[in-house]
Amino acid sequence: MKKIAVFTSGGDSPGMNACIRAIVRTAIYHKIKIAGIVGGYEGMINNNFINLDAASVANIIQRGGTILKSSRSEEFKTVEGRKKAYENIKSHKIDGIVCIGGNGTYTGAGVFFEEYGIPSIGVPGTIDNDLFGTDHTIGYDTAINTAMEAIDKIRDTADSHNRVFLVEVMGRDTGFIALAVGVAGGAEAILIPEDQKDEAKLFDIFTRNKNRRKSFSIIVVSEGEHGGAINAASKLKEKFPELDIRTTILGHIQRGGSPTARDRILSTRLGLSAVERLLEGGKNECVGMINNTIHFTSFKEAVEKYKPLPEYIYGMIDKLSV
Repeated sequence: MKKIAVFTSGGDSPGMNACIRAIVRTAIYHKIKIAGIVGGYEGMINNNFINLDAASVANIIQRGGTILKSSRSEEFKTVEGRKKAYENIKSHKIDGIVCIGGNGTYTGAGVFFEEYGIPSIGVPGTIDNDLFGTDHTIGYDTAINTAMEAIDKIRDTADSHNRVFLVEVMGRDTGFIALAVGVAGGAEAILIPEDQKDEAKLFDIFTRNKNRRKSFSIIVVSEGEHGGAINAASKLKEKFPELDIRTTILGHIQRGGSPTARDRILSTRLGLSAVERLLEGGKNECVGMINNTIHFTSFKEAVEKYKPLPEYIYGMIDKLSV
């Protein structure tokens, strides 16, 4: 390979810039030219390519977001859109691609390879941590630390006013963030999409609480479960009208901010490995970290296989909420 490209797609996550930096510098080390595609698949279609060098990625390892911007492209889902993208890729003489993103990014890269044979290596960039083939995704550690810091502050107010706070975190389809934040933040209960009985468990906790001295509680709710924190609070108030209940929706604050050391190191290792895999002939697969060891998984597996929640963490909540 003489020239490769890198882009970020889907939701941004802290550590994407650290990953871009590693990809660019690894390419330069191997004497490979590298281009950045600005705006993900949409930028590929609109011919928004820029040349990258070592200076382009100086002083970005600590920055959140992505210097290459990101988007979700409906046009790339069409045959016509992918054809435009391919023509632009070839016009820039690009031999391979490193794409940073989640399920949608991997799916698009897989289809693009099947149609045009452009080899791609994916890097897992999503705060949700829901991609199969890696223990942690880029941005997950920063997101849970951001949410934990918010809960620590909310706890002070909850204690001062004897209130119940339902704190909504991101995770529309999976409860990885909620589980980690719930344990780290000392929550009495966690509502996640994977557990259909957690609402009953929540009611049971407050039934037991009548015999406890503790006068406040923190409940962590995944955004997609039970209609989010607001809906869950309404149900809780209906059953326990004596409670003073408040809701806090953390929202996109979890996606921003400077990445933690763990996310920077993970991003750097994955970015470097992605480039070297591409140069070795890798294609149509993604890089991950399992048990602190680099691991490669096909796009198809990464998208289709279910990544289970760590059962031991969920069991901890039930035992510690006594």
